[in-house]
Amino acid sequence: MSVEVERKFVCDAGMWKRLEEIGAVCIGQREIHDQYFDTADFELTLRDTWLRKREDSWELKCPSAVGKTQETSGEGLEEASLCSRYKEITSLPEIQSRVKEVLKHCAGGSLNADTLPGPLVTVGQVSHEEPGGPEGVGDSWPGELNLRCFAEFTTARRSFTLQEEGVQIDLDQADFGYTVGEIEVLVQEGEEVGSALEKIERAARRLGLTRNLRVEGKMDVYLQRFCPEHYVKLQRAHIL
Repeated sequence: MSVEVERKFVCDAGMWKRLEEIGAVCIGQREIHDQYFDTADFELTLRDTWLRKREDSWELKCPSAVGKTQETSGEGLEEASLCSRYKEITSLPEIQSRVKEVLKHCAGGSLNADTLPGPLVTVGQVSHEEPGGPEGVGDSWPGELNLRCFAEFTTARRSFTLQEEGVQIDLDQADFGYTVGEIEVLVQEGEEVGSALEKIERAARRLGLTRNLRVEGKMDVYLQRFCPEHYVKLQRAHIL
């Protein structure tokens, strides 16, 4: 299982030129369609667990077990606080098992642990009329778990790599009018996350990102605009 270590940054008009100057290589561009699912009471996302259907594949992002204070100290602590760390699960049976486990332990959860269905693999379609206003899911495994689509958007992504560092840099333009950059390193679970943080910090400095300011991700901005109640609850829970 991989752990994604990532830092977001403001993508301004001069970023492509700076990427060229530091020798970043463009490895492609594509459009990505994402749908995110949760219960009506936000039982997954309030536990920082993000169920996503990206194109035709399911993915689950959940917090890494590594504590942030174990990864770095001193001057690097502030820079490290700008980076997220999530385990990425792409095996559908494991995703379903993890999701059911989270729902099972939700206090006052919407599902009874003894009646949760077993793994299902049939995926239905989400129907909605406007961003942030999906009507629900069809006869699919998320529907069986009382999960609904709460966010859906398409991102135009251009990706670059710093080959000597093992770092990927993505420039994202979401279809709701938000642009953001991401510096990302993938490590295997159990490996030293600290080295990934160091690589990200070196890449950030080469890109001229010297101000240690937290930059909002696409989901932060989407929820503020289209699902403000959900956003406020996640802020109060210190998830966003």
